[in-house]
Amino acid sequence: MKEMSKRTGVSFERATQKAIKQLLLIIVAFIALYPLYWLIITAFKTQADYLVNKFGLPWPIMIGNIVTALRGGRFARWFLNSTIITAGSTLAGTTIACLAAFAFAKMPFRGSNAILNFVISLMVVPPVVMIVPLFILYAQIGFTSTYQGIIVLYVGLTMPFSVYLLTNFFKTIPHDIVDSAMMDGCSHFGILWRIYVPLSAPALVTLIIVNALWIWNELLLALVFLPKDKMRTLMVGITAFRSRLNLDIPVTMAGLLLSTLPMIILYVVFQRFFIRGLTAGATKG
Repeated sequence: MKEMSKRTGVSFERATQKAIKQLLLIIVAFIALYPLYWLIITAFKTQADYLVNKFGLPWPIMIGNIVTALRGGRFARWFLNSTIITAGSTLAGTTIACLAAFAFAKMPFRGSNAILNFVISLMVVPPVVMIVPLFILYAQIGFTSTYQGIIVLYVGLTMPFSVYLLTNFFKTIPHDIVDSAMMDGCSHFGILWRIYVPLSAPALVTLIIVNALWIWNELLLALVFLPKDKMRTLMVGITAFRSRLNLDIPVTMAGLLLSTLPMIILYVVFQRFFIRGLTAGATKG
């Protein structure tokens, strides 16, 4: 009887712990998803409906807000700017990070650990402290309001995390593969391209999603370093777009909803790689 009581107590304790964990996960999921819910329902409300009931479901559904958002500003131009900057920064940053991480992980040299630690330590430096000196430098060399200027800036800011993630992931790949490939006459670049890149697909996809999401949504640097109207990114454009529409919140939310769709699609398509790559790259070294 005592043993059965003990087992019952243990089972009850485990069930209670499981229920508490599930409840916490539900609460966290609700907190994370509620802003998206509010964004969606507001984007399809009329201004009058929004003022009367800010949190209720939209009725009637106002599709015209999306049309107004598309016509109310240079949405296509802003979207093109964000696409070029995000794609260029992500592609350049990932390529450079792959080369650097391969050197740190599989081609150690004197002082490589010190350099790697210095690069990783740059993750703690907030970008806002570098705005003034960088803006002065960019103004002197004519890099403001240019694609190449902002791309170089974003590549530099995302490089510490990119190198950290890929270096740790590359270290998990057995070095015997490198030795075998070199014995067969493969160059270091060939090893990286033919062996490490395919094996590191989860980490690379994770890196692309994380960096693309940050660059796409970044506002402060784009606002400072892209002052010309024709060079505005989508986030900066929608911010200015709202000021022109005064307090028409539903139309502004419609523009924001349109701006979130590319990143949502990117994450949904590659989500099966995301957690696996982030976990492997961040926990193994």
